[in-house]
Amino acid sequence: MTKDDILEKLKRIPVRPGAQDIVSAGLVSDIFIKDGSVMFSLTVPAEEAQAMEPLRQLVEKEIKSLPGIEKAMVALTAERKAGDRAQAATPPHPSQPRPQPPKAPAQRGAPPAKLDVKGVKHIVAVSSAKGGVGKSTTAVNLALALKANGLKVGILDADIYGPSIPRLLNIKEKPTTVEGTRILQPIMAYGIAAMSIGLLVEEDAPMIWRGPMVVSALTQMLRDVAWNMEGDLDVLVVDMPPGTGDIQLTMAQQVPLSGSVIVSTPQDLALLDARKGIAMFKKVSIPILGIVENMSYFLCPSCGEKHDIFGHGGARETAEKIGIPFLGEIPLHMDIRERSDSGCPIVATEPDDPHSAIYLQLAKDVAQGLQTSSRPAPKITFE
Repeated sequence: MTKDDILEKLKRIPVRPGAQDIVSAGLVSDIFIKDGSVMFSLTVPAEEAQAMEPLRQLVEKEIKSLPGIEKAMVALTAERKAGDRAQAATPPHPSQPRPQPPKAPAQRGAPPAKLDVKGVKHIVAVSSAKGGVGKSTTAVNLALALKANGLKVGILDADIYGPSIPRLLNIKEKPTTVEGTRILQPIMAYGIAAMSIGLLVEEDAPMIWRGPMVVSALTQMLRDVAWNMEGDLDVLVVDMPPGTGDIQLTMAQQVPLSGSVIVSTPQDLALLDARKGIAMFKKVSIPILGIVENMSYFLCPSCGEKHDIFGHGGARETAEKIGIPFLGEIPLHMDIRERSDSGCPIVATEPDDPHSAIYLQLAKDVAQGLQTSSRPAPKITFE
């Protein structure tokens, strides 16, 4: 099945009865195909987004019916035309009545409904609000450390634009669906259940998607994955994308997070972004389980001397000022970096290593933080 095959099918679907097809109308975005999975979006005017939902469902159904297609994911991307914005900004002619601003609602609307993520007791977001601080490596080793302490654990790669989990866990196979359903089965790696957009598209394929498409993909990977295929998960670790924009805020508002872990380096610039991430989670009432100082120091393998390459202690000082737990210092070390790059995380492959002990303690502190969160936590015993 090729892109041309998909486009030929889409050319037979009109925007509405008697109208031109959705391809000729320019609604179809770039199409991603991998191992029987097809993903694309339909770009429609913002004012028609709700009315176009039946069309989206029809398109998804038609693509799913094609031979060899196991899964289809179609999202609506709504945008306003530049001309509409310009027209709205143009002041009315003096002879015309000036439009009155809409009246403020009597009360605020209800907050967005939380997703129902079946088979998961706790969801923990690992966030940095800044790229390049080792967040994904920390998320993977935290998940493996929680598993090493007897919990059933999963990990979701929520970084659609730069997925790292497939490489960090050395996953090469594709997800399959539960027979007779559209539910994906996560891939088991080192005893934890994993899901990532990187398992559904080619590794080098750029994800040129707008925010609504990304949110739709994340929602589907949370809701339409059989996280409990080997029993309910105690903890699902979410490797959040960097930043504090619309995608991160949507995740924080719509995903039933039990808490968040903030990852930062000691640098002032990284800590500045980390504080923004903490503020975002606080605004949506997500408990902050603590902050981790990654790349905290470099221990020379030859002489054993400790070097503070990026400074030292900034995350601890920030935690004390803000009043959140400080979860520890993770050094900048070749073993952690090399094993991460090769898909052999240090916690799983060298459980007795001193650096693995740091992640195990981090997992213990996170689990204890969950026990004091608003949602009931599983009973956890550490040896």
